[in-house]
Amino acid sequence: MAGAIAADCLNQIFLEARTHNKWLDKPVPDELLRQLVDIMKMGPTSANQSPARLLFVKSAEAKERLAPHLSEGNRAKTMSAPVCAIIGYDLKFYEHLPKLFPHTNAKSWFEGGPQEKIESSAFRNGTLQGAYFIIAARALGLDTGPMSGFDNAGVDRDFFAGTSVKSNFLCSLGYGDPAGLFSRSPRFAFDEIAKII
Repeated sequence: MAGAIAADCLNQIFLEARTHNKWLDKPVPDELLRQLVDIMKMGPTSANQSPARLLFVKSAEAKERLAPHLSEGNRAKTMSAPVCAIIGYDLKFYEHLPKLFPHTNAKSWFEGGPQEKIESSAFRNGTLQGAYFIIAARALGLDTGPMSGFDNAGVDRDFFAGTSVKSNFLCSLGYGDPAGLFSRSPRFAFDEIAKII
């Protein structure tokens, strides 16, 4: 295993990265979105279940479909972003486990089991993949604007009808305009949130 990554990499991904609200008029190529997914998918999930499903809302028509489901405070900044990714999770992720986790019959752990177990596993691991998505986007030089302020049921109805996919959160992508940044919010000190025992 290699040593720690360079300080400028940590700065780009975490320490100096910001959540953006204003975007430069600069397109995000489809090939970069494909590269982003190819990196994100390598992050670990339980039994490699990989429940995240991504829908990149990029065209004007698709953005108009998304707009009514956004909270008032999120609408303008989302519409001005080059891309808005809907990060979802597939409640039938277990159907793919024979391919993704061939070491054992992991499908049997979920198929026909309690729906609560399926939902919690899909949501938890899909959320993990959503975090990998943000990190991968920043690593590729993109800025991100993750958000929760939207009507999940409406998005599911208009974008995932007839599927087993549910929306989790949205993430605007592009090249952020620093003029739209707020001052960085405080973070906890180590001792406020962590212990070593």
